[in-house]
Amino acid sequence: MDGVGKSEQAIVSQKQSNEPDISEVDLWGSGKETAERRACVKRNSDEQSMSRTQSRKHDMSQALERVRQRAKQDRKVRFTALLHHLSIEALRAAFQRLKVQAAAGADGLSWKTYSAELEDNLRRLHQRLQRGSYRPVPARRVYIPKADGRQRPLGIAALEDKILQSALCEVLNAIYETDFVGFSYGFRPGRNQHQALDAIVVGIRYKKVNWVLDADIRGYFDTIDHQWLQRFLQHRIGDQRVMRLIGKWLKAGVMEEGEWKASEEGTPQGATISPLLANIYLHYVFDLWMEQWRKRHARGEVIVVRYADDFIIGFQDQWDAQRFRVDLKERMEKFALSLNEGKTRLIEFGRYANERRKKRNEGKALTFDFLGFTHICSKASTGKLQILRRTIRKRRNAKLQAISEQLRYRREEPIAEQGAWLHRVLDGYYRYHAVHGNLRVLGAIRTEIAQRWYRSLRRRSHKRKLTWKKMHLHVTRWLPQPKVLHPWPEERFFARHNSR
Repeated sequence: MDGVGKSEQAIVSQKQSNEPDISEVDLWGSGKETAERRACVKRNSDEQSMSRTQSRKHDMSQALERVRQRAKQDRKVRFTALLHHLSIEALRAAFQRLKVQAAAGADGLSWKTYSAELEDNLRRLHQRLQRGSYRPVPARRVYIPKADGRQRPLGIAALEDKILQSALCEVLNAIYETDFVGFSYGFRPGRNQHQALDAIVVGIRYKKVNWVLDADIRGYFDTIDHQWLQRFLQHRIGDQRVMRLIGKWLKAGVMEEGEWKASEEGTPQGATISPLLANIYLHYVFDLWMEQWRKRHARGEVIVVRYADDFIIGFQDQWDAQRFRVDLKERMEKFALSLNEGKTRLIEFGRYANERRKKRNEGKALTFDFLGFTHICSKASTGKLQILRRTIRKRRNAKLQAISEQLRYRREEPIAEQGAWLHRVLDGYYRYHAVHGNLRVLGAIRTEIAQRWYRSLRRRSHKRKLTWKKMHLHVTRWLPQPKVLHPWPEERFFARHNSR
């Protein structure tokens, strides 16, 4: 909405004195919700060549395209009839998008079990949804280790909850993708981490950036305020059935060690719809406010890149950076969020950072971490600023530790099976981390894995020790050499934006 920069009340409600009433739209041409159109009508024989499934998918895509176009035309419109888009065809498509081997939720249903009677299950789920009798199952709480040694809580949703959430995400994405700003990259269709990494490198190199604010929100997904989220959603969603459906998911709670726990705030990490809801929340709390702050208060140039709750802001002027940090803290507190002061840092970074710090006898410029990489100020052979990216040391060590533990469990497996598994692990790791300037780090990781594999294999038998000469053959066969898999950030960024 266009209320950013006004009072906080204007963010969540439109003033009748200076804004028109928000329109109510029914995309099917009437004021009431109607049934889905028939996917296929018996006409000519040439029209019957299209299968019924293809026709339904075509109707679904057309319906969402109408939603997208209407949302794009009018940024204030509220959609009052959305639930009919959650048709059986949409639920079937959502089920097919789920991972076959995904862990089961508290209901215990697996993808394979549900697919045995898929059509009947989807029909009953659709009927419960239309009657309003659908009730979500509390998410199953599990914990996964983080790189810093702490535990990250995840909520594994029930299978039918995943289906409905995935189907609704398709509908909401058609609306909100027209609203989201360009510097938001996290969990959006057609966007990924490397596009965000490209943007931050290009921004620092081609804009006048001298200071970088590395901000971190404390426990973001666990502290989202439900009331604020619902008020933000109401700017675009006028269908109260959809609002109640989202409310049910937020209030479903979690099951931990057989005990139900209520969820009064936050969105469960691991739920299909959580990333989208988190993006919507920060869209109103941060993105729109950030655009207005940059226009109204900044003296120099300001760049910003956000991926979910991780964001990097670059400033030309130190005074802008210091003022923004204070304003950002106040802004977050107004919406029940808080900055992690231990991880939020303002550092001198950019084209002249090393020279200026050297004159002050402060050593090299500090670094910042973003999306798995440590960013370092350096110079290219031409003398221009170059941003080196290295895999974060903590995450590298955590990965090696995880591989060592798996090697211990797999010690008695045949060497070929262990080698094939290590090949898959390294190949997947390279796909993300094999950027320019990081090959030396990846080579060191490969060498360390080879040594740990060698020590693991030598413990299998005390009679015949494996020699390194023979081990070298296994390493050469199974452990792939790293090579650059991503272009230079400027190449991909400018090609994507068709500009320079």
